[in-house]
Amino acid sequence: MQRPEQIRNIAIIAHVDHGKTTLVDALLRQSRIFRENQQVEERVLDSNALERERGITILSKNTAVHYQGVKINIVDTPGHADFGGEVERVMNMVDGALLLVDAVEGPMPQTRFVLRKALERGHRVIVVVNKIDRPNARPDWVVDTTFDLFVDLGATDEQCDFPVIYASGLSGVSGTAPDRLENSMIPLFEAILNEVPHPRVDPQGPTLMQATLLGYDDYKGQIVIGRLQRGKMRRNQTLLLTEASGETRQVKVGQVFTHEGLGRKEVEEAVAGDIIAVTGLGKTGIGDTLSDPSCPETLPPIKVEEPTLRMMIGVNTSPFAGRDGTHLTSRKIRERLLREAEKDVALRVEDTDSADNFLVSGRGELHLSILIETMRREGYEFQVSKPEVIYKESGGKKLEPYEMVEIEVSPDHQGSVVELLGKRKGQMQDMQVLESGNLRITYKVPSRGLLGFRLRLLTATRGEALMNTWFAGYEPYAGPIESHEFGSLVAWETGTATAYALHSAQERGTLYITPGTEVYEGMVVGEHIRENDLDVNVCKKKHLTGIRRATAEEAIRLDTPRRLTIDDALEIMKDDELLEVTPQTFRLRKKFLAKNERARHAKQKKYENMNS
Repeated sequence: MQRPEQIRNIAIIAHVDHGKTTLVDALLRQSRIFRENQQVEERVLDSNALERERGITILSKNTAVHYQGVKINIVDTPGHADFGGEVERVMNMVDGALLLVDAVEGPMPQTRFVLRKALERGHRVIVVVNKIDRPNARPDWVVDTTFDLFVDLGATDEQCDFPVIYASGLSGVSGTAPDRLENSMIPLFEAILNEVPHPRVDPQGPTLMQATLLGYDDYKGQIVIGRLQRGKMRRNQTLLLTEASGETRQVKVGQVFTHEGLGRKEVEEAVAGDIIAVTGLGKTGIGDTLSDPSCPETLPPIKVEEPTLRMMIGVNTSPFAGRDGTHLTSRKIRERLLREAEKDVALRVEDTDSADNFLVSGRGELHLSILIETMRREGYEFQVSKPEVIYKESGGKKLEPYEMVEIEVSPDHQGSVVELLGKRKGQMQDMQVLESGNLRITYKVPSRGLLGFRLRLLTATRGEALMNTWFAGYEPYAGPIESHEFGSLVAWETGTATAYALHSAQERGTLYITPGTEVYEGMVVGEHIRENDLDVNVCKKKHLTGIRRATAEEAIRLDTPRRLTIDDALEIMKDDELLEVTPQTFRLRKKFLAKNERARHAKQKKYENMNS
């Protein structure tokens, strides 16, 4: 059992794709936690399949290494602002942070978001200029820009005097200067020991701990993870659990684990300052306090920023419902959503007037799309509505969420970007010319103006633009925004799509389906070239007759259909559409499938708008 002064707790924070997880790989390898002949895959901490596919960290991970008798608990945190709930919780467990900055790009928008959380907690930050071996590396400029960022975020004088380590996680080298690199991570290990303070805790006092992260094991049940704030935690110990609501109950500790390498090691007793995992507590929520019954105490709740987007998730009501899914009922969907809300404090789940629909609120489109994709892979079948922003009222004024948008684009496409953001009530904040000749444009835009914006941006810039966003707060309502320029192509009968029918339909817009795809009346099969919806017959077959034309033998040529992802579908959805999600596929559809029913509801809505 290690004493508090032999422990360091650090978080690794960075912008997406700045090499954070790769650097952790190097630290793990050089701390000798793997056998010499052990096969270890790259980005070992990205254990989630979605993380590997998208190249981002979604869930925070705990690991631990030893260096010169000191245990270093490392927490890998998400780099995207949509998963800020994970970041905010992690900051409660650590005493310092490694800020990874790309040696070419410098600090980026997501860096700003995560760094602000670390500075607000008063943590000591070590700046690691990563990928120092890149050909166009400019370490001096990166350090100067990072210092400016610290000042902008209100860092103290002590925090602004940050140590700098230059490294390459991929090559496993580091040093205190760009031209003095060692073939190891020893300079980084030394900086952690010298700069990050050990936990300031009382190992002899009564036990005190807060549930910061939750896990689950099929055999052990719920696992509660957090930093032991005071005293010791041992097997079979009786504790008082205080919930966020104020209710209390006595619990008995099952097993106690500490982190060792990539796994956990069961121990008889853990000491204050260490990050531990505990089983046997029953149902526990994020932010609940565990304390000694003789000295009950409640720690402040873990605060996270409120959700800004919401959508409806409910039972699939399409004609093809029940074909693929294993979990179909509202009870199963509700249980899954509530289980997710217990682990993700940035997610909100509410019941509605309908027993089959639930209102789910999150931090952004990526946050919600990851939830949808995760549930789909677990065998759930459901339908979701178009995401919408969450408004607030203050002083009699209607407020809406705004986001800062940073776009890097070539000068050739500058006009297209400015035009797109202008239509969405964007306000230009800054424009810089980069060394590459590209422009970096910063806008403040209402969050609802960014719904469906990414696809339009990529189309207008031929896929060249790079976009990053971060939450900028609530401001007065900006007025109506034109959200969709094009309508939908809607199937008008149930059947199987044919090449003959699609050849005619593709003249009306861009298709999403291929020949042989099963469709039903009201299913969205493409995007119309005009702003209104158009019903098309994609199932008709060519009649066989004895009449021959000069072009009869020509092969039917179809354009390549647009392959949508769930993220794309959420962006292009209209207010009167739903996204049907199953383990095998997903489909866009109209809320009202029959053409005459859609016309009746559109007429009724138009009448209500005129009266209002």
